[in-house]
Amino acid sequence: MATREVISTGNELSALAGVDAGCKFFGGYPLTPSSEIMHEISDLLPKVGGTCIQMEDEIGAICAVIGAGMAGVRTMTGTSGPGMSLKAENLGLAQMAEVPLVCVNVMRGGPSTGLPTRVSQGDILQSKNPSHGDYKSITLCAGTLAECYTETVRAFNLADRFMQPVIVLLDETIGHMHGKADIPTAEEVKAGIVPRKKFDGPAEEYFPYKCEHDEPAVLNPMFEGYRYHFTGLHHDKNGFPTEEIETCRKLIQRLEDKVALHEDELESYEEFMMDDAEIMIIAYGSVSLAAKESIRHLRDEGIKAGLFRPITIWPSPAKRIKEYTDKIEKVLVVELNIGQFHSEVQRAAARLDIDGLFKVNGRPISPYEIVNKVKEL
Repeated sequence: MATREVISTGNELSALAGVDAGCKFFGGYPLTPSSEIMHEISDLLPKVGGTCIQMEDEIGAICAVIGAGMAGVRTMTGTSGPGMSLKAENLGLAQMAEVPLVCVNVMRGGPSTGLPTRVSQGDILQSKNPSHGDYKSITLCAGTLAECYTETVRAFNLADRFMQPVIVLLDETIGHMHGKADIPTAEEVKAGIVPRKKFDGPAEEYFPYKCEHDEPAVLNPMFEGYRYHFTGLHHDKNGFPTEEIETCRKLIQRLEDKVALHEDELESYEEFMMDDAEIMIIAYGSVSLAAKESIRHLRDEGIKAGLFRPITIWPSPAKRIKEYTDKIEKVLVVELNIGQFHSEVQRAAARLDIDGLFKVNGRPISPYEIVNKVKEL
């Protein structure tokens, strides 16, 4: 793969990734610590014929993004936890109407205003179900500067493949980290773009929501001669509201199955020194960087620790976690919340003896703290 070396921040790399991946519209509202995404993309988009609009608030931002998605444009927004809360209702609309978009969430402390300028990973469970109802969320989590770019690119391709919102999680540390990253060239990214499916037959034979039980809707861009209806209500094959029992059941089951039955296309994780590990550390985002450093120290002292890092957070790599937890007795989940992914590891492992190291005061977890916790196990 052709690559290029850049020096940048995570937030800026996420914005660059959007433009390289074909994003033509960004609707946002500045919110610490995600604001640099909008600052950067507002300079980049006009150069490629795109548009960036600062809306009056986060609700207006997600509505504008959904509108652009309905028009067939690759579209993106960026925010942090409180903004995700405000976007929640309309993220549900995008799930129901099957409108693809990318939402980058740079996590900070919460609930509410919390710690606006400090690091947290408190939005893990929110990203699993950001809106009410039944559906299957897709959430990716960057753990390096390079992944702020590559996971944002992947998010756009997944959004068009599954026709729904895809969330990319950064955290404040990764978002504001400034350093060197090797990322694919713009030409490499463009060559890998797979456009969303379109119907090109007679208009009278077009039914956007008439699809296989495990496949997404085929939504032709608006204003191109194909008439259908967008709604947040349960709907029929044309998109028109219905309460017909079997139609409603099949619709909601399909929103689940189009993701659940294709998890092999989504699963992504990193394994670091897991080949002979006797202690398994599970961490993601910026915390995984501290975990790797701690593992090097532990190995120097003869303690065989290894790291499992989920990159696709939702759906979680539950099967792979179970394979390891079936054979490794000592498991430690390290995260900047009070145990949000820890509960998922317990579920996947079918074990209640999974240890945890958590911090919620807005400060990062150091390698020293992880080393000491592992020695206690």
